[in-house]
Amino acid sequence: MILSDREIRAAMERGAVRITPPPAPGAIASTAVDLALDAEVSVWEAVEDIGQGLTFRPGRPNFNATALIDRYARKQVIGPDGYVMPPGSFLLGWTVERIQLPSSSRIAARVEGKSSLARLGLGVHVTAPTIHAGFGYKQIDPGYAGSPIQLEIWNVGKFPIELLKGMPICQLIFEEVHGTPDRGYEGRFSVQGPVGTPPVRSTP
Repeated sequence: MILSDREIRAAMERGAVRITPPPAPGAIASTAVDLALDAEVSVWEAVEDIGQGLTFRPGRPNFNATALIDRYARKQVIGPDGYVMPPGSFLLGWTVERIQLPSSSRIAARVEGKSSLARLGLGVHVTAPTIHAGFGYKQIDPGYAGSPIQLEIWNVGKFPIELLKGMPICQLIFEEVHGTPDRGYEGRFSVQGPVGTPPVRSTP
């Protein structure tokens, strides 16, 4: 069952969903919450190794996506003039908001793009919309505010598209989980964020 705006607010009030900073009133729609784009993006670079034996092998046991991003993607900060995505380009971004979904609350979420951007050819969160119950939760640190969501963003349109820090970039839809999971999500992306970003503490 998808949570309505009323149920989203109620879940936030009881701590079943934590969004830091809290969304502005206009960011909560009937069944979703708008999230904003943070300043740091990682832009995949063209590399000379491609065509010379370089192949990404995600099915292998030692595959490390994070290490590949560190090696082949250039980190950039979106300034006041914005960042222009050329057609056919791809980058990784972050949400400004940090999300926490304690598994005991029996709530998961999914990230969806915004139709206003999709009509321009801008896709957000390619094929990986699921935010599992337990995301951004540290059992040993109840004051931890949660983790931002990393976004896979690509421009499949015909025109350059400008990205601005703080612009609405995606929406989060919350769903009830039937039953309490035996264990919450503990994957490598559960607690994440831009490199060098200090942990954020929640305020009561």
